[in-house]
Amino acid sequence: MKKMRAVTGDVDADKIGFTYTHEHLYCIPPAQQKDRDFELSDYDCSVYELGEFAAVGGRTLVEGSCIDYGRNPEMYRRMSLQTGVNVVCTTGFNKYWYYQEWIKEATIEDLAAYLIRDITVGCYGTDIKAGQIKAGGSYNVLHPDEVKTARACALAHLETGAPLWCHTEFGTMGVELLEVFESYGIDTSKIVIGHSDRNCDPYYHLQLADKGAYVGFDGCGKIKYYTDEQRIRALVSLKEHGFTNQIMISGDMGRASYLKGYGGGPGFRYIKEKFIPRMMDEGGFTQDEINQIFIVNPRDWLAQF
Repeated sequence: MKKMRAVTGDVDADKIGFTYTHEHLYCIPPAQQKDRDFELSDYDCSVYELGEFAAVGGRTLVEGSCIDYGRNPEMYRRMSLQTGVNVVCTTGFNKYWYYQEWIKEATIEDLAAYLIRDITVGCYGTDIKAGQIKAGGSYNVLHPDEVKTARACALAHLETGAPLWCHTEFGTMGVELLEVFESYGIDTSKIVIGHSDRNCDPYYHLQLADKGAYVGFDGCGKIKYYTDEQRIRALVSLKEHGFTNQIMISGDMGRASYLKGYGGGPGFRYIKEKFIPRMMDEGGFTQDEINQIFIVNPRDWLAQF
């Protein structure tokens, strides 16, 4: 049986269960991020939120904070042990705006070696291994440094088999990131194109799905971008075109103001208690289809070890 790589060790595929594929628990973004609402640095507030996820049946959560975004693998392991939720740590990169100088100066091969070490040995000198690789792009453009880091991610994936997740700024450049990975002969069924519902365009979503990738929706409850009614219509389009097995849904609750533990909302309960019932009522999704999206698809993507 294949396994998922979590912060407490490898997990059998049949133990992955109900999964959020892109969230944030604890991270301290670099100083250039002036909006400190993105900083999640209170352990008690964060572990409370993870407990909320466990309380509604959550079994696995992918923590999407990466090398340039102030991740903290030791905190993730502590939270996982406290709540019983499997937590997956990320290696890789966000958009170039966050890159430290060493990332800009390193070669593709040196960056790949760093990622491979995170996955096979451990992060920051610990034995806590990363279980996914993250690449990213900017709004309507791939900066040359983003192409370089994506190529490093491709090499690390080919060496380790770790699944790939892509940050897209407002849902743009997803096709172009896939093309970078396709140039290495990578199986696109190992890739999630995240934030796709920030570009709530069914035609664009079908382009991604036609290429074989998972289409990541992770803005549920964030009405400032699109209404949930629009998200569900876009999900129905994917379903009607036969792509239910290529949908990933999460919340990307990466601000303190989004988390109940920090006094905000909608929090980690929202998808299970509000969004899924609406998918079934308004979008006609069956329980089998919900299980496909939240259990089977994440399992098939994460269990690569």
